[in-house]
Amino acid sequence: QVQLVESGGGLVQPGGSLRISCAASGFDLDYYAIAWFRQAPGKEREGVSCISTIRSSDGSPQYAESVKGRFIISKDNHLRTVYLQMNGLNQEDTAVYYCATTTYAGLGCDMIGLVSSRYGYWGQGTQVTVSS
Repeated sequence: QVQLVESGGGLVQPGGSLRISCAASGFDLDYYAIAWFRQAPGKEREGVSCISTIRSSDGSPQYAESVKGRFIISKDNHLRTVYLQMNGLNQEDTAVYYCATTTYAGLGCDMIGLVSSRYGYWGQGTQVTVSS
């Protein structure tokens, strides 16, 4: 059974940093892309970043333009955990952050992209609030 459990959210001041985590179980991290999405109140869910280490695909992580240069996604296969390091946070980054994985084995981020409908498994989310 696929499970994704996010943690590490909280309150941070503008300009600060935060690292959130996604503990994954029930599937092989080497064969499925994993992504972070976020949803702010009154807004649609937005793709933030994707990571995959599938040999048949380009292994470069993907980032939304709004977070490029500030956020870093990484993965620890041994711990079965995906991280999102968020730096230079601003109020526009306030949202619930969700971890998700696809049902498409063998397709990397370059093919899946940050399209929420392509991700079939979701965590419960973790709240990130940027405020002074």
